[in-house]
Amino acid sequence: MSNLEVSYMGLKLKNPVIAGSSGLTASVGKIRSLEEAGAGAVVLKSLFEEQINYEAGSLIINHDYPEAEDYIRNYTKSNSVENYLSLIEEAKKAVSIPVIASINCVSASDWVAFSKRIEEAGADGLELNVYLLPTDKFREPSEYEKIYYDLVSRVTAIIKIPVSVKLGNNFTNLLGVVDRIYALGAKGVVLFNRFYEPDIDIENMKLSTADVFSNPSDLRHVLRWTALVSDKVSLVDISASTGVHSWEALVKQLLAGAKTVQVCSLLYKSGLKEVTGLVRGLEGWMEKKGFNSVGEFRGKMSYRRIPDPSVYERSQFMKYFSDIH
Repeated sequence: MSNLEVSYMGLKLKNPVIAGSSGLTASVGKIRSLEEAGAGAVVLKSLFEEQINYEAGSLIINHDYPEAEDYIRNYTKSNSVENYLSLIEEAKKAVSIPVIASINCVSASDWVAFSKRIEEAGADGLELNVYLLPTDKFREPSEYEKIYYDLVSRVTAIIKIPVSVKLGNNFTNLLGVVDRIYALGAKGVVLFNRFYEPDIDIENMKLSTADVFSNPSDLRHVLRWTALVSDKVSLVDISASTGVHSWEALVKQLLAGAKTVQVCSLLYKSGLKEVTGLVRGLEGWMEKKGFNSVGEFRGKMSYRRIPDPSVYERSQFMKYFSDIH
């Protein structure tokens, strides 16, 4: 039988399949079911800075006493934080797989101090889920990147558990950003985040929400950058996310150089049992190919280990099809 064990940010996982941060990891019962289905680890549903601020703002608007504003804001945040810490503690008691906490924040503020409480609650790791939409045309791109760097450096300075950063795919120089984040203390990066995207209802002329789930075709973009980052910033651990809807996609990401693969949309669409299918599919493929461990083939198709690495660099169809008449 093949050995599926992997190491991610220094954490030992029984296999590389991680249940990504979502509503499916928001309760102990669901987390226990994910472990039973075969998940190697879980990333808890993110605690959203924006959501807490929105909830506090809604309560303030509906309140007749303006002087109660500070109390309401502090109560809302405190209550949300305590509930999240309780989820970490209960999940650690209920399962044996690594439990990685997640903070979705848009500023450093007191989230840095909160990361220490996450560590004290027993989380095995912390995933920083940061996204800032660059809407200020007068602001230099480096100023936006600096927010990421400041957050990572401040968090890694006060906690000992490993930290990963879930990134978007719209950086000017993604390789440079990942390299800097690793230098500042992050052990891993998650490629890539799926952000809220608007759509327009043309009948009612209102904004609506685009499909929040990934598609199998989304894998290709992540595959390219997994292969590039695993070569150019080889010491950082990559958790590939978005577009994994089959065990074949899981194998592809591992071949490209990912240490682990996160799944979410597949589980929403087809159920938690899909975790079992991913693990069994990987194991069957390894046995067929004669691999005894994931380490024997991980990265075999990364940027530096294929005969023509330029295939990962091609950005225009005409460059590929120019010889076809």
